[in-house]
Amino acid sequence: MNRDRIEPGSGQESVWDYPRPPRLEVSTKHVQIIFNGIVIADTNRAQRVLETSHPPSYYIPPDDIQMQYLHKTSKGSWCEWKGKAGYCTVRVGDKEAVNAGWFYPHPNQVFEAIKDYVAFYPSMMDACYVDGELVQAQPGDFYGGWITKDLVGPFKGGVGTWGW
Repeated sequence: MNRDRIEPGSGQESVWDYPRPPRLEVSTKHVQIIFNGIVIADTNRAQRVLETSHPPSYYIPPDDIQMQYLHKTSKGSWCEWKGKAGYCTVRVGDKEAVNAGWFYPHPNQVFEAIKDYVAFYPSMMDACYVDGELVQAQPGDFYGGWITKDLVGPFKGGVGTWGW
């Protein structure tokens, strides 16, 4: 269904050029996540998962996260590529975002580099930044992709895109 693919401009990537199965890629971009006025994550060592039709999800090493604000929950899910995911609620002061982050404690071999790294739904955080740019959340509430100005779609996740 990529017939509506937007042609990328200079310095842009099309999510329709990302592979399936997805690829893991090191990112040295400066990634920050803010929740209830606190920088809960700050890294230049994130990993991006790139999958056809999706904006990347950024996985952050635990050493670069204020882990005292994350609380594991009983929720789980399954990814055919990465394996079984666990979830965590982010709680800072009197504000919380339930199941706002996910991680893979025992990922499949291809994704071993993101073992215990945490990805966050940008729609549930106050702000997520990549190299100082405020991220837009991927449409819908199932995927957790991060949209920046260097990406073009159309993006899977919104109404009518499940069959893509």
